[in-house]
Amino acid sequence: MADKKNGSKKVSRRKFLIKGGLGAIGVVAIGAYIFRNPIRRQILGVVNSLEAPYTDNTDQPMVWFEVNSDNTIVLHSPKMEMGQGTFTGIAQMAAEELMVGIEQIHVIHAASATGNVDSFATGGSTSISGLWQPLRELAAMLRVMLLNEAARKMNIIVEELTIDKGIISGAGDKMTYAQVAEGVVDWEIPDVPVLKDAKDYKYIGKPISRVDLDAKVYGDPIFGMDAEMQGMLYGAVVRPTKIGATFVSADIKEAEGMPGVVKIVVENDFVGVIANSIIEAEHAKEAIKVVWESYEDLSTADIIGMMTVGNGNSMVIQKNGQSLVEDDDFETLEFRSPIGAHAQIEPNGVVAYVEGDKATVKISTQVVSITRKEVAKRLDIDVENVNIIPTYLGGGFGRRLHTPHAVQAALMSKAVGKPVKYFFSRKEEFQHDMFRPPTHHVIKGKLNAKGFLEALEHDFVSGDVATDSALIPNALTNFLGADVGAIRGGFIQYTAVPNFKAVHWHVTLPFATSWWRSLGLLANTFAMESFMDEMAIKAKKNAVDFRLAQIGDDAIDVRLKNVIQAAAEKANYTEDIIDGRAMGFAASIDANTPCAQVAEVSVVGNEIIVHKVTVAMDPGLAVNPDQIRAQCEGCVNMGMSAVLYEKMEVENGELTPTIYGPYQMALMKNAPKEIDVVLLQGKDTPGAVGEPPLGPIGAAIANAVRRLTGERLTELPLKISKNNLS
Repeated sequence: MADKKNGSKKVSRRKFLIKGGLGAIGVVAIGAYIFRNPIRRQILGVVNSLEAPYTDNTDQPMVWFEVNSDNTIVLHSPKMEMGQGTFTGIAQMAAEELMVGIEQIHVIHAASATGNVDSFATGGSTSISGLWQPLRELAAMLRVMLLNEAARKMNIIVEELTIDKGIISGAGDKMTYAQVAEGVVDWEIPDVPVLKDAKDYKYIGKPISRVDLDAKVYGDPIFGMDAEMQGMLYGAVVRPTKIGATFVSADIKEAEGMPGVVKIVVENDFVGVIANSIIEAEHAKEAIKVVWESYEDLSTADIIGMMTVGNGNSMVIQKNGQSLVEDDDFETLEFRSPIGAHAQIEPNGVVAYVEGDKATVKISTQVVSITRKEVAKRLDIDVENVNIIPTYLGGGFGRRLHTPHAVQAALMSKAVGKPVKYFFSRKEEFQHDMFRPPTHHVIKGKLNAKGFLEALEHDFVSGDVATDSALIPNALTNFLGADVGAIRGGFIQYTAVPNFKAVHWHVTLPFATSWWRSLGLLANTFAMESFMDEMAIKAKKNAVDFRLAQIGDDAIDVRLKNVIQAAAEKANYTEDIIDGRAMGFAASIDANTPCAQVAEVSVVGNEIIVHKVTVAMDPGLAVNPDQIRAQCEGCVNMGMSAVLYEKMEVENGELTPTIYGPYQMALMKNAPKEIDVVLLQGKDTPGAVGEPPLGPIGAAIANAVRRLTGERLTELPLKISKNNLS
């Protein structure tokens, strides 16, 4: 039987809470400006644990859904699919409230022309959690709209109608959703109806197969590199190799006369070649003589010098009790992480067509709204006249949170009056990435007479992560005193320690840095959880027991304790070395999702081999458990690659290496033979999934190595300098 309306007002309680919450942050922000650091710390604490709601279109079902004549339903997703399984999860949520089969939901990326535009981004592990409430409400509203129209067409009261897989029945009559929707132009949008109770779920909580699997297995043209437009030409952009280089001038005479060249576009910030083929465009690009103005040649040593605690602007992001003083008996360790590249398999690229005052752009992007605005501004046309058509992403990880190449392609298209397609070369992708910034950490701790921490302090320095990017303006860092991305994982989660403090130091680097999957979490957790392990060894305590005894009693603390215990139990955690293998333990909280991991490791020669990783995570309600397990497996492998192999260098003012191979990454042979995932549910709604499992893996591996060799590795990527095995 269909649900009846609950008589809710046009502004639902959920929307009221969102508006009220944002308003409250605004009030607190005023206080932060007046009272500075104490209130700033409160705001940063809220931001650090915030589960961001979806705040765009949530009351127009027909913007989100289309009913097809074959009784399938198209869902226009404002969130991008980049391998994380979002399309499958949202299909499950939509099918649940629409009362259709999962096979009847076809999920596609919402072009900006549909009006379903996410003004934030696909990032921050918010796709499923953010859409959990609004998408189900929209689907339920559409169901009620179809029921009301069916009742009118069938001349039956709504209460006598039932639904099964998109077929409405009553009084011996039947109509499909498609038949009900046929010919209807004006729909009356109802209030939000009562949503399904969890006990009645058919799809949510079930391991549904990926809805995008067939397209990827059969090689359908779904990625940005596959995008085409009729009659398109090909572009190439001249890019500098030196850090900080700015365009001064260009000599294009030789290139203009080369085979296949249609036009060369010289703007105030780039030079673009348009040709009949990719090869011709690339050859002509090499013939252009560009004058660049750049910094003096920098080296990795210069960058390390900049990225040292004490440099830049500091902000105490967390504080309780008294600070350690220099004459106290405390332990100190320092940790470093390097520059990291995104190194996604698909380089950035775009196809753009500008016709008069209208532009169409096909692109792999995580930021449809920002890309649309940037193109409109540069072309000096209305935003509504720019249609961004997103494609599947061949890897995102934050790399596609900034896509200004859409502007370059649009300008080239405008210059020739035809569509233009161009993609980064692999060298350009490496040299012009939005890198994970290097970090430096100084951690101090003091044990009491019982062998537990009496004081704990974490000072860490990072470049820009979330701020000074297209997504979040630098003014927010200036206002809050800290980069809200760099501090992820930098907060001290052992709040039962009587005295603790965390200080973020912000340094602006001479090259572009931004979001890299999990933001600051990977480096910050590596440092803090390695230090915690060292203190447990000094206290002669089991690493798990040492952690559990120093966690508070808030709701998130209880969830953290639960995942720590679950991981230890599932892995049969021991600190004994058995058959040449040792276990390392680590845990973290990211975006309100706690995660703990146990890595089983051996050392052969100087090579670190990861045999098995046990993951326990509490993401709240699991919309698709298989999808979450896959995310955990992906994070473990990606994190393992970062902590064992990946590193960018700076040589003679250039970022290097510029190809796979020299930029070493984990291969299939390096992957753990087993990744065991345990999911807990510590709350009734979905939480963040895509990034939290990246947190513990670095420290878990390093802590295992410490038990095997006696060596505390403090720098990523992990390299053994000595081998104490007999």
